[in-house]
Amino acid sequence: MPHDHHDHDHLSPSGHPYRADNDGPLTYWQTMEVAIRELMVEKGELTAAQIQAQVDAMDARSPANGAAVVARAWTDPDFKARLLANGSDAAREMGFDIGPMHLVAVENTADVHNLIVCTLCSCYPRNLLGLPPDWYKTREYRSRAVREPRAVLREFGVDLPADKTLRVHDSTADMRYIVLPARPSGTDGLDEAALAALVTRDSMIGTGLPKAP
Repeated sequence: MPHDHHDHDHLSPSGHPYRADNDGPLTYWQTMEVAIRELMVEKGELTAAQIQAQVDAMDARSPANGAAVVARAWTDPDFKARLLANGSDAAREMGFDIGPMHLVAVENTADVHNLIVCTLCSCYPRNLLGLPPDWYKTREYRSRAVREPRAVLREFGVDLPADKTLRVHDSTADMRYIVLPARPSGTDGLDEAALAALVTRDSMIGTGLPKAP
């Protein structure tokens, strides 16, 4: 299972994974994007500065946004209830612009673990987690997360007891999921900022757990 924690078999001497060069010809859809973008600028519908501002805003998103939401839910029971009832509104409440996306927060408990996948492509709560990791978009993860999710989790280092319920959630273009991981023990005295530092990207996908304090 390719992921970015244990894939040591395909590393360069510098420790970075080998990746194919991306200087080949543009694909059909890349060419279409360039053509539409340039046409909209030419017609005065958008400016190049507006497009770049949107690109910068997208690049600025990171798992730290989602971690802040999780930490708030760990410390504020009322917010947690609102998050589980309507993830979109709760995220907006904290000032995160998630657009028209319908966000569903699913909670890990002592009896239930949740795992997020997009079997169709790479749907992902980018507004809260930033860009998806490469492995999330692979056909192998997308198929195996549904077919043998416990085996996939073991490869990520999460070995669930047999009696723990595992729920796999398939994202769509309109509906995205975020896992609300269980708060680690020994964190009673930590504030939101300290708690957020324990929340990993993978713990909000379900392929990992929060860090211990």
